[in-house]
Amino acid sequence: MTLTMADLARALDARLWGEPSIRVTGAAEPGEVEPVADGAGRVALAMSPKYAENLPPGSIALLAEGADPEAYGLLAAIFVPRPRLAMAGLTRALDRGPEMPQGIHPTAIIDPSAALGPEPSVGPYVVIGPRVRIGARARIASHVSIGADSVIGDDALIHAGVRIAHGVTAGDRLILQHGAAIGGDGFSFVTPEESGIEQVRKTLGERQGPTDQHWVRIHSLGGVTLGDDVEVGANSTIDRGTVRATSIGSGTKVDNLVQIGHNTQIGRDCLLCGMSGVAGSARIGDRVVLAGKAAVNDNIFVGDDVIAGGGSEIFTNVPAGRVILGSPAVRMETQIEINKATRRLPRLFAQVAELQKTVARLLEKD
Repeated sequence: MTLTMADLARALDARLWGEPSIRVTGAAEPGEVEPVADGAGRVALAMSPKYAENLPPGSIALLAEGADPEAYGLLAAIFVPRPRLAMAGLTRALDRGPEMPQGIHPTAIIDPSAALGPEPSVGPYVVIGPRVRIGARARIASHVSIGADSVIGDDALIHAGVRIAHGVTAGDRLILQHGAAIGGDGFSFVTPEESGIEQVRKTLGERQGPTDQHWVRIHSLGGVTLGDDVEVGANSTIDRGTVRATSIGSGTKVDNLVQIGHNTQIGRDCLLCGMSGVAGSARIGDRVVLAGKAAVNDNIFVGDDVIAGGGSEIFTNVPAGRVILGSPAVRMETQIEINKATRRLPRLFAQVAELQKTVARLLEKD
């Protein structure tokens, strides 16, 4: 792949200054980038003045609007108004992705009833089950298994060790990172008589004596539905529904080590960060952000555009647009006041102790 500064400027829809034909071989921080040699070099990420000060003369860079590339002695520069968005475009342009030769590896096992679209890349020891349908230009790495009757759209990228169960439906441009498991059975059990868990929920803490009962499995008849442009991180799991499908809306991104329970409905363009979890039958709106280790209780609703800070534990419905934090999660500003008050408690206890001593002395005098 040959990428010039002119190509990169077009990819970023940004303004180019200097020599357009310099080849871009990669990206680097300003202090690590080298001057251009033989017409090629790495582009420096110098979108703020403090980073640009470290640029060596004769190099190439991404700069913030208003910077002076001549003052830094650059050969070429691209001006970007929004640095983080430019990072997305730059990494997309430079990312070669995993090397997967086109074709089907001889060790792959593909059921005769399965159908793959044109230009597939199927790696070693992949297993594709009966009646599976996969769209065009799929890239499927080694040791992936795809269960019967699953349907995946065009341009899928499925990394090594992914497990896709039967009856999973996914849209176009699906990305599944290493070890993701989609469509495992939901964690759903019941006892013949009312269980201790049901008693505690009903009474908010009181249990009516021990019971000698065993757990009866509720089987998972539903599947999992993923929209377009969904990404699921390494070793994350999405359970299939009990009757209806668990669903993830288009554009939603799931980080590593995330658990999504059975029957969950998650909207469009959400972000679920590492180690967050959503319990069964929860409903989450569009553009919701769950920061790291946030947890959502079962059978509740989280409205559109909610942002939950790291470690939040959400036990009740959350109105749209709210920013929440804490356990139990409350408005972020409320939680900050709670945190401040908690830090003041040792001082308050000391003050109360002094007041008690003073009162005791006064009582002795009486």
